[in-house]
Amino acid sequence: MSTVTQKIARFVTNAQHVDLPEWSIHEAKRTLLNMLAISLSASEAKGAKILIDWAINEKANEQASIIGTNLKTSASNAALVNGFLCHLQDYDDTHFPTILHPTAPIWPAVLATAENNGSNGHDTLAAFVVGAEIACRIAMSVHPWHYDQGWHITGTAGVFGAAAGAGKLIGLTEQQLTNAFGASGTLAAGVREVFGTHGKPLHAGHAAENGLRAATWALAGFTGGNDIVGGRRGFWAVASRDGHSKDALISQLGEHWEFKMNGLKPFANGIVSHPIQQAVIELRNEFNLKPEDIESIKAITHPLVLELMNRANPIVGLEGKFSFQHCAAAALVDGAGHDAQFTDKKVNDPTISNVRSKVSATIGKDVSEDEVHLQINLADGRKLKKHIKHAVGSPTNPMTDEELMNKYRALSGEILPKSQAENLATAVWDLDNASNVFELCNLMRA
Repeated sequence: MSTVTQKIARFVTNAQHVDLPEWSIHEAKRTLLNMLAISLSASEAKGAKILIDWAINEKANEQASIIGTNLKTSASNAALVNGFLCHLQDYDDTHFPTILHPTAPIWPAVLATAENNGSNGHDTLAAFVVGAEIACRIAMSVHPWHYDQGWHITGTAGVFGAAAGAGKLIGLTEQQLTNAFGASGTLAAGVREVFGTHGKPLHAGHAAENGLRAATWALAGFTGGNDIVGGRRGFWAVASRDGHSKDALISQLGEHWEFKMNGLKPFANGIVSHPIQQAVIELRNEFNLKPEDIESIKAITHPLVLELMNRANPIVGLEGKFSFQHCAAAALVDGAGHDAQFTDKKVNDPTISNVRSKVSATIGKDVSEDEVHLQINLADGRKLKKHIKHAVGSPTNPMTDEELMNKYRALSGEILPKSQAENLATAVWDLDNASNVFELCNLMRA
């Protein structure tokens, strides 16, 4: 009888491009475009510079490109740095049921593998889709126990998706991919204590790197056992000791797609506060609100807002990304939630700090993760209310292609000339017709 790890390996190796839902290929392009936009924008940040300088000093073989630079390094180093860049601003996509960020660990591994091996765009897109599905399925199988224990699911589930995507692209057999899962699963890492620091995006980069390495090693004969996921001392037993769901991993695999529950972010911060930000911005614009008008901002939210983003007094910009109070205050003062709202200077701005002190949240019964009931009490006595049922960027209310392109142009324009950025976008949208990814990778370099 096959183990659960062998079953997911069989799904990956048997999956054909023609069997994948048409929407999934289009969504793969959208997530790639989003990754390029946010990685380009992040490429000059302090944390990015640290890893880029490290990659330069490694003097590795020039196999794959680092986004937003003129550098090539080893495929595994490129996967690490690009995964870090993709997650650095917390502007990447999110699988809503589990808060997994699939793109940051998977696309960098797949893209580096494709560039190093000369893979065509058709196969590259398919590899990402199956990798993303595996990561989402792994995440679902341990949700919510794993995250509640303190694990960062993007790093721990993402490494399986990275191995699946890279392994699919280099043609691993079922047994080889089972071994790759064994290697990647034993390297799965990331704890939530480092949220608000460079440690969080490192989880994504490390997952991309380790998934790619595991696939490459397995091709050469590396062994990893037959059931890293379900074994007596495997991933479920060790990293999700309070519970797991076998059905969530393998039931209707290839028929029901968890990847469809993925969404792109309109704001560059923890996704659970997005409904609050959207509601604040809508009321701000509707009533022309100014900071001095505000008596208080009160939100009735999902429990995860208080669990993940209750930082009343962030000190640095990265901490602001995990402060619902700061997110709401910046939305009121600036009418935005881009990375510019999460600098060290911005979190210490007196006007924003003053508004931030007036923001509070309580848990609402049956309030979903993409919902909020918000009330702004004004100094003149008025009480303004806004109910966001499904925030923009959620699977129920996804960003349109036009909205995504607006985000892409704004962020890529910080680094690339306009003509190069437009050509890069065209290369993404036409990727399924490309004989290789070389042009795309050349265009993403600055």
